Amino acid sequence: MAKKKIGSMKLQVKAGQANPSPPVGPALGQRGINIMEFCKAFNARTQDMEPGAPCPTVITYYQDKSFTMEIKTPPASYYLKKAAGLKSGATTPSRQTVGTVTVKQVREIAEAKMKDLSANDVDSAMKIILGSASSMGIEVK
Repeated sequence: MAKKKIGSMKLQVKAGQANPSPPVGPALGQRGINIMEFCKAFNARTQDMEPGAPCPTVITYYQDKSFTMEIKTPPASYYLKKAAGLKSGATTPSRQTVGTVTVKQVREIAEAKMKDLSANDVDSAMKIILGSASSMGIEVK
């Protein structure tokens, strides 16, 4: 018999840095999920990623207190800020340019994000990344 799903939740946790302190601990604890089990599993699955990269994670939890997690790639904004060497995007993106990235960097970001984007090929994925860049005030050269 299949497990009975109670619900799911989304968290953004830094790669390799899941610990029981807020916001992870309380969010999991109030749903009856074993916090230390989640932290160990998450850190093990993200050890190959860049430490500290924000990872959107979808956690599905079941009646028998077990859970499954789907770890997605870091957001495009994270990659774009890193490539442009920025701390944050523009406050007024349509009027302000705060950094630049190359077409090669955009292609690398698109290839890294490909599995989480709704694109059929790298060129379509690049267009999605270009849209994110323009909304952050980052120019592509």
